[in-house]
Amino acid sequence: MKRLFTRNRIISLAVVILLLIGWEVLSVSFGSNQILPGPDDTISTLFRMVQTSDFIHSLGITLLRGLIGFALALGAALLVGIPAGLNSGIEAAFRPVIVTIRSTPVISIILLALIWLQVDYVPVFIGFLTMFPILTTNISQGIRNTEPAFIQMAHLHSIRKSRILSEIFFPSILPWLFSGISTAVGFGWRSVIIGEVLSQPRYGIGSMMQDAQSFLLVSEVIAWTLVAVIVGSLFEWLIRKLEKTTLKWKL
Repeated sequence: MKRLFTRNRIISLAVVILLLIGWEVLSVSFGSNQILPGPDDTISTLFRMVQTSDFIHSLGITLLRGLIGFALALGAALLVGIPAGLNSGIEAAFRPVIVTIRSTPVISIILLALIWLQVDYVPVFIGFLTMFPILTTNISQGIRNTEPAFIQMAHLHSIRKSRILSEIFFPSILPWLFSGISTAVGFGWRSVIIGEVLSQPRYGIGSMMQDAQSFLLVSEVIAWTLVAVIVGSLFEWLIRKLEKTTLKWKL
């Protein structure tokens, strides 16, 4: 049976408590909830928000946008990353595209997306462009780092290419893929919310944050931020659990 309170968990809990204490001290020193509300005011605001239909709609639609962006990015990354890992010429052809996407400021992409797309599609587009290069790079790296001896043995025994891909390359890229997914989802989740803040669709975490900021409802801005942090942390936890389950063979 696993211990509930391990050393690392106690350290993490202690840091969280210290952050909450620091937050409360800063709130008291400012002396105004309009500048920095304390943890108690923020939590009560969060509980009030959770009971509204707008909360469910906004959280649900942001999750949907993030998942669609991730699915599109992963599909495109597999289509590009696998051939790029197998062939250096294909990798060289796509490298300028990947570098350009990674180097372009997010705000520039959002401004262009606002011109090209309807506001509901902007966050999905931003999430896709944020996650695609990360996933593509990791997949191609995983392919290139496959043990050469395994590939040579497969060719020596005339094993079909489909089996080589599924039984040699796929297990090889899994650690790289999970690492890329963890990083991509973290950046992508934040990018989707940023896209919502600037594109202002009817529903979305970013839209609600922007509305709260417009009316100087600081506690709501912080409450929505906490929601985003909690959901992002849950994603990271789920990815780690899935990785441990999938990669038992590697342990």
